[in-house]
Amino acid sequence: MGELRERMENDLIIRGLSVNTQRSYLTAVKGLAKYYRRRPDELSTAEVQRYLRHLIEERRLAPASVRLASQGLRFFYRITLNRPNVETEIPLPKGAKRLPEILSPQEVVRILDAATSLRDRALLMTTYAAGLRVSEVVRLELRDLDSDRGLIRVAGGKGRKDRYTLFSERLRAELRAYYRVYRPQRLVFPSRRKSRAALDPHSAQRMFHVAKTRAGVSKQGGIHSLRHAFATHMLEAGADLLTIQRLLGHRNLRTTAGYIQVATQSLTKQISPLDRLLLPAATEHR
Repeated sequence: MGELRERMENDLIIRGLSVNTQRSYLTAVKGLAKYYRRRPDELSTAEVQRYLRHLIEERRLAPASVRLASQGLRFFYRITLNRPNVETEIPLPKGAKRLPEILSPQEVVRILDAATSLRDRALLMTTYAAGLRVSEVVRLELRDLDSDRGLIRVAGGKGRKDRYTLFSERLRAELRAYYRVYRPQRLVFPSRRKSRAALDPHSAQRMFHVAKTRAGVSKQGGIHSLRHAFATHMLEAGADLLTIQRLLGHRNLRTTAGYIQVATQSLTKQISPLDRLLLPAATEHR
């Protein structure tokens, strides 16, 4: 794919797509070319559709993985090869809509308390307190922490967009204690091996999983669960969707509105119609 790959990489970069998205889209096109052992620009729409069916039926990829492959192929044919009608020819498979398992405030406390070091605790607390993605918390710099205004500047978030989020008084106290011990120079959470390099996101994930296991929390999900918990707990506390959207850096309000489905505080206050029935209590024998 030499020349085609260079063209696609250029198209991805100038449109500001994230490094992870670039890698995923390139992998999708590479997989297509490998499957047919031919240049992807020589393949017909029917062949592309058969490849997607192969991913679904034979490789049994998850709906989200097939959808990502479809998005990568659509980008390649629509942008790089300038085939404008490709969006109708390469449909996006419907993804399974599964609600995340939301950590309760009590479970968040247990996870933070179970962190194995002051550094791990500070990183996990920052992720939850500010609603950060793991890629954002590991890139956080000391200059991004604005104590006077009570804000954290998230530089180059998803879509390479900057935003501000909360810098709570409780988090400020925690980070001051962390700073006195670790003395980071530029990055808040630098790599242990290279002080000028950012911590590997996989290391942050391990911190979370170790703490979650020690806390005895069995709910599914990685460190991103803390971001989900932040949004849900904010919503349950009465914050409006527009504010939460700005804090999370969501491009579309519909993404933020998804948290309405997992915010349970208003649900648990409701009374089931069964409780309103004048029904006699059950007896052992009827």
